[in-house]
Amino acid sequence: MSKSIRAGALTGTALALTVSAVLTACGGGDTTSSDTKAQKAAKGTPGAGAATVEEPLVATFDGGLYILDGETLKLATTIELPGFNRVNPAGDDSHVFVSTDSGFRVLDAAGQTLTDITYDGAKPGHVVRHAGKTVLFTDGTGEVNVLDPADLAAGDKPEGRTHTSAEPHHGVAIELSNGELLSTVGTEEKRTGAHVLDRNDKEIARNENCPGVHGEAAARGEAVAVGCEDGILIYKDGEFTKVDAPDDYGRIGNQAGSDTSPVLLGDYKTDPDAELERPTRVSLIDTETAELRLVDLGTSYSFRSLGRGPHGEALVLGTDGALHVIDPDTGRVEKKIPVVGTWQEPLDWQQPRPTLFVRDHTAYVSEPGTRELHAVDIESGEKVTSVTLPKSTNELSGVVAGH
Repeated sequence: MSKSIRAGALTGTALALTVSAVLTACGGGDTTSSDTKAQKAAKGTPGAGAATVEEPLVATFDGGLYILDGETLKLATTIELPGFNRVNPAGDDSHVFVSTDSGFRVLDAAGQTLTDITYDGAKPGHVVRHAGKTVLFTDGTGEVNVLDPADLAAGDKPEGRTHTSAEPHHGVAIELSNGELLSTVGTEEKRTGAHVLDRNDKEIARNENCPGVHGEAAARGEAVAVGCEDGILIYKDGEFTKVDAPDDYGRIGNQAGSDTSPVLLGDYKTDPDAELERPTRVSLIDTETAELRLVDLGTSYSFRSLGRGPHGEALVLGTDGALHVIDPDTGRVEKKIPVVGTWQEPLDWQQPRPTLFVRDHTAYVSEPGTRELHAVDIESGEKVTSVTLPKSTNELSGVVAGH
């Protein structure tokens, strides 16, 4: 069963407007590249008996990876890995997935070494963590791999569930706590929506009223949403609900969720013809009421700007250099924390720009222009520590356990 809801007028602050839909060319990234012949080259990678890096962070740079101590930001290891690489938490306290041109590779960030665990396939895309499982979507093949990140500690490739999409596309998938698998539907030319499979891979729900489907996030109560070019599609309690955008084109392409809040944070774009739209509004989607609210920040941001705080705070790193902390229930911007200098999103999505990564009470923010990385206490607004790295970084991630 599906139902469609037009976002209606809501009352709120001057910053908050009712809406639906959002953003960018591609938060999950359409392509990746690296020199597979050099994948095992590791400059300064320690051997057996090396000290464990506590709560490691991983930052990419042109030619490799930096592994840093999450508390001190001290650079622990530099690993050579040519090409454009992407990084995502694997879901435990040690590992990070690295997307290369040949597939997903597992990095033991705590142990400071690339492992031999790989998930081969062209155009590795989204990595989703939810309900104790991590799901990989390979765009070039349409293959979905579900694994228990706790099994990575054994050093061997975990056994897990697999599913192959009807056709390859830039997609995303997530497994719910009851074993249902939500996965996007589409082709290389056109993405239309999502369907849900039971534990036996039998389709139990489908909705193709979500053009340009992109990105996902989960809210409190295990409501899962994927973004559309004209709103957002929510799956909850066995039912799809489409919330239409107030604009004919209102794209929500990237979202951030929190287990402590029923409200999702999304981006929002309204110009389908723009080479690169730099929006100043973000969307807040209440998955319990199916209402959408827009918040104007007065500054633009990028697809690497969205995050959630420890209490469900909606966090947006603006091009004004500040971390905007938003109350997701009211849409009120509670504070602006200065972190980096002013910046502008580059036209090429693969090019470096300040990036936000949130873990517990700390927001980590990269500043490629100065080669710096900053750690900020979200609640106090204080910059705890900073470090200057040898090269400018691009992507920023780290280990995140207990999802």
